[in-house]
Amino acid sequence: MRAHEMLRHAWRATLRSTTVFAGDVGRGLLAVSHNTLAVVGLVALVVLAFGASRPDLRHQFEQSALRWLQDRHEARELASGNILVSLEEPGAVARATALDPRALAREQQALTQWIARRYKVAPEPVGALVREAWALGERARLDPTLILAIVAIESSFNPFAQSPMGAQGLMQVMTRVHDEKFEPFGGTHATFDPITNLRVGVQVLRECIARAGSVAEGLRAYVGAALLDSDGGYAARVLAEQAHMRNVAEGRPVPVNASNSPSPGARDAVAGPIDAAAPAQPTPAAAPASVPKGSVERVALMR
Repeated sequence: MRAHEMLRHAWRATLRSTTVFAGDVGRGLLAVSHNTLAVVGLVALVVLAFGASRPDLRHQFEQSALRWLQDRHEARELASGNILVSLEEPGAVARATALDPRALAREQQALTQWIARRYKVAPEPVGALVREAWALGERARLDPTLILAIVAIESSFNPFAQSPMGAQGLMQVMTRVHDEKFEPFGGTHATFDPITNLRVGVQVLRECIARAGSVAEGLRAYVGAALLDSDGGYAARVLAEQAHMRNVAEGRPVPVNASNSPSPGARDAVAGPIDAAAPAQPTPAAAPASVPKGSVERVALMR
């Protein structure tokens, strides 16, 4: 009996000791936690105060946080099958060479729609090129339909066309010859920007016409045939295409498959001075229309 009481007394003492120990440990941990939180808060305040005085560090932190959030968003979108999420570029539309043709003047609208059907290209980018041709024509004192006719014969309105000789873009400019003309536009890679190629090509054309003394001879120089016996009918095709375009702009009906091929026996270029604003006479169409790829097979470095 006495041994049993002693055992019970020992158990109670152990329980009390354990309770006291656990209480002491809990109070100690609570105190440590309070102290730790106080230290963390103090450090946070110091960091915030330091960051407020250093805008560059604050900007870096904001950028890092933004990148982290974006990465998480992209990971979720990619997992759902959206591959465009990491390629989004809302400002890309500013680089697009396109406009609503309805914003153009009536003659430009008519020509835009005709070119789009004839060369099987979208009217929105063609409309931007037509408007630019009108602006360039006024600055260079050239008929805008002449500019667009050269584009048609040279590249069929393909801004990525390239000849075996290295002529590139809408107007098939010899980029390596006229590299200095592309410097204001950021370098020769700008030749594949349709508007830039049009501007540089018009400058080259204007120089050719000024040296040659007439549009027809200027076209021969533009295609690199100034010192050759024949331009392969290039000038005649350009002038015939220009006549079609002028008729369309003036409201006269022209079939979209109208031929611009010179008639058999026709001279390579129209003789004599030709004012750039005067309408060219179309050559008779003896065969179904074909839209040649311009002078890409005959381009010379003198161009």
